[in-house]
Amino acid sequence: MPFGVRLPQASYYDAKYRPTAALYRARQPYLIKNAVTGLCIIGFVGAVYSFTIKAIGQDDFSDVPMPAAPVQTGASVAHTPSPPAKK
Repeated sequence: MPFGVRLPQASYYDAKYRPTAALYRARQPYLIKNAVTGLCIIGFVGAVYSFTIKAIGQDDFSDVPMPAAPVQTGASVAHTPSPPAKK
């Protein structure tokens, strides 16, 4: 087969890779079902998210021990230099 010769192929896209009318006709029966399914999934995710935020917002975290705040003297934290390395 010589190079540069394209064999015709059955495709739903034309030579410029744009969808043809046949592709739109093939997708048409599934359009409404897919849109409803997508809305149901988005609704479920939104419900789980809002439930989680509402459930976490009710917790006062009184059972979690809080560590003591570090004591700072002066304007900066004191730094002790490390001893020089032994040779």
